[in-house]
Amino acid sequence: MKIRLNSVMVNDQARALEFYTGVLGFAKKNDIPVGAFRWLTVVSPDEPDGCELVLEPNANPAGRQFQQAIHAQGVAATAFLVDDIQSEFRRLTGLGVEFRTPPTQMGPTTIAVFDDTCGNLIQIYQL
Repeated sequence: MKIRLNSVMVNDQARALEFYTGVLGFAKKNDIPVGAFRWLTVVSPDEPDGCELVLEPNANPAGRQFQQAIHAQGVAATAFLVDDIQSEFRRLTGLGVEFRTPPTQMGPTTIAVFDDTCGNLIQIYQL
C-alpha cells in the first residue's frame, strides 16, 4: 500500500493553483477538465513523480462545512515538510503569506501555520 494522492479542499481552484505553484513553489502535475471543475494536482518539484496534492473543489456542502469548521477552529488541513523553517517563513512572509503561528518549537519539531487564501490553514514543519 502506498500514498500517491492526498487532497485539500479549496474554494477557488484557479486561485489555489496560483497560490500553490506561484507562492509555495509546487509544480502543476495534472489539470484535466471534469464538468464544471478540474482534476487539478500539484507536486513537489523535487519529487515530480511523488505524492500529488489534489486541489479539490469544496462544491460538496458537507465538504465546504467541514473545511470552514476546521479553519474556524484553527486546525491545519495538511502539513508540508521543509528543510529550513526560518528561511521558508521569511520567504513566504515576503510574498505576502499571512501566518497564524510563526515558527514555534513543539518538542523535536518546529511548526508554523499560514492561511492558503483558499479556505485552509496549512502547517509547515521542520524536524
